[in-house]
Amino acid sequence: MLYGLLFQAARETLAVFGDDPRHLGGEVGGLAILHTWGQTLEQHLHLHCVVPGGALTRDGAHWLPAKPGFLFPVRALAAVFRGKYCAGLQAAFAQGQLRFAGTVSGLADPAAFQAFVRTLRAPEWVVYAKPPFAGSVQVLEYLGRYTHRVAISNERLVSIADGQVRFRWKDYAHGNHLKTMTLAADEFLRRFLLHVLPGGFVRIRHFGFLANRGRRAKLAVCRTLLAVAPPTPLLPETVAALLHRLTGVDITQCPVCREGRLHVVAVFRPGHVPAPPLDSS
Repeated sequence: MLYGLLFQAARETLAVFGDDPRHLGGEVGGLAILHTWGQTLEQHLHLHCVVPGGALTRDGAHWLPAKPGFLFPVRALAAVFRGKYCAGLQAAFAQGQLRFAGTVSGLADPAAFQAFVRTLRAPEWVVYAKPPFAGSVQVLEYLGRYTHRVAISNERLVSIADGQVRFRWKDYAHGNHLKTMTLAADEFLRRFLLHVLPGGFVRIRHFGFLANRGRRAKLAVCRTLLAVAPPTPLLPETVAALLHRLTGVDITQCPVCREGRLHVVAVFRPGHVPAPPLDSS
């Protein structure tokens, strides 16, 4: 419920600003990716949104470009986003869709919950927007490294011994220095499990003219209006090539000697027991 509200509030906020003729006056599009962790594996809930710099008029006749280097005012975006999220929380509470237990069980009381929501409305919320300095491909490659893994990569793990887990983390608040953190194993597992999403939850969502139901047709209209050729179809990519491109890990290389190579000699179909290889001796 709470994760879904993040997507809903972000989507509706961007739609409101896109439809406003003072900004664009049409339908914006984009994709949003849920990211729940920080470098130390604590909860840091936020969405990464990739939004094209313009909008499509509702009749599909015109492309409305944004001003160079500017899409929407971020302080206004943050205020509307905060308002929509808090309103969604209140609606979920009124409909009995929220459950409270443990240290937050007191929020089941309507007066206590309203007081809690007021504390959420008090501080400024953060919307950080910037153009892709190295281009859209670099942005998508950066986000692609996070979409199919949870919280931490194996490369950051330093050691697991004597009930302690040591891992590397980047301290963004102090010059991006690389540091090492040591946690008790149960605390490390507790933090890691904070980021395991509910079964079936979709963490990458598209909206506006990039929404799944009308994306193909609307993208064709956008390309026509912008005089942009359709992208060249991608050639089929092997699993090994995909992993190497996204993670830099070559799974065909021996992890011990770093010289030997993996060679596929047979592919087993599910449920099929292959015949034993011939003994040439």
